[in-house]
Amino acid sequence: MQRRQFLSTVPALLLSPSALHPRPRPKVVLIGCGWYGKGDLLRLIQIADVDVVGLCDVDETSLEKTAKLLRERQAHHKPTTYLKHEEMLAREKPDIALIATPDHWHALQAIDALEAGCHLYLQKPVGVDVRECEAILTAARRNDRVVQVGLQRRSTPHLLDMKARYIDSGLIGEVHHVEMNCYYNMRDRAVREEVPVPDYFDYERWTGPAPLLPFKGVPHRRWRAFQEYGNGIVGDMCVHYFDAVRWLLGLGWPARISSQGGVYVQTEADATTTDTQTAVFEYPERKLNCHWTHRSWGQAPDPDWPWAFTLYGTGGSLRASTHRYEWLPKEGEPLLVEATYEREKFPEDVTEKGIEIHVAPATRAHMTDFLTAIEQGRRPTADIEDGYISTASCILANLACDLERPLVYDPKRKVVVGDNEATDLLERKYRTGYVRP
Repeated sequence: MQRRQFLSTVPALLLSPSALHPRPRPKVVLIGCGWYGKGDLLRLIQIADVDVVGLCDVDETSLEKTAKLLRERQAHHKPTTYLKHEEMLAREKPDIALIATPDHWHALQAIDALEAGCHLYLQKPVGVDVRECEAILTAARRNDRVVQVGLQRRSTPHLLDMKARYIDSGLIGEVHHVEMNCYYNMRDRAVREEVPVPDYFDYERWTGPAPLLPFKGVPHRRWRAFQEYGNGIVGDMCVHYFDAVRWLLGLGWPARISSQGGVYVQTEADATTTDTQTAVFEYPERKLNCHWTHRSWGQAPDPDWPWAFTLYGTGGSLRASTHRYEWLPKEGEPLLVEATYEREKFPEDVTEKGIEIHVAPATRAHMTDFLTAIEQGRRPTADIEDGYISTASCILANLACDLERPLVYDPKRKVVVGDNEATDLLERKYRTGYVRP
């Protein structure tokens, strides 16, 4: 399908499922059929008339489950399953690709999809190192493709309401301090023995450009606890709220990033990411510092806000999460606003296994913005450049923690100013057989 032909169909795509009818549909593929990839795909077919033609995963059981669930939801989808994304892109020639693989695969798969002519919905974080993020941005612009990064706080209904009512209106005043936190006990704490790789799982392919570690079981979601595949809780959770804060306050690159932390408590685990860490993203021109704290042990100071951020302004404060926001004015009564749910409009949400039902409306809105951006030839709300800034800043926080010194990144020269060692670490070494983009 040519771009002009595809764009002409987009307004008709944004229909409720009951309004779907036969027509040439844009072809969609999914790379990564795990928890979040499957969820992204199900949210897309709820709001758009598309044809899912391909599913790709190195886990054959995930492929089968996703294909079965897809056919149960909408029978017209008859996707072919693939173990290699390159083969799927070449055979199916899709218009849209969704990528929700582990972080260490994002760059190679994203650039392959962009070079194949796909518009792209790419899960966060953009890449596993700063150079990968730069390469994806370059490929998106070179191929003139729309890339929506899965930073859906920018499309979250109650946060959009909060932005309009208290930030854009000026009620919050000048914001001079931000706190972001995550106190989920989410880091893998197990000690596992090496086991044989099951027949249904291609561990060599799953590892890809990352180091080939001893196989200790299929690493569904558990991979995030290993620095070899991602950037820990900072790269997973901080990136969401740091990006949200940048969006809400109109912030670009931080002038300086510092961080401290390590494995302080869960020392017996195989995991290699920090269980305790703080980071500071500095904006001196705004007289503003954005502080991050995570701790994957103990209890949250406030059990109602275990993963949250707070904007402190001269006119009041805003505390927010994926579940709600709270306005705390300098004078007057506080106001609590809960997340938007769409159970009546999309009743299948209620019974879907593993769904984050409070996040589903945000993902649907994010998908709608993605398709509209393709139609209008504009940048989406979580464009690849913003995803690059937010992701790279979190990666730099981890580098600052490892090097035990603050870092100043120059995005024009693409170097850490006055720090050759840190600049060299902007690029991870790929495993033999894989070539960096």
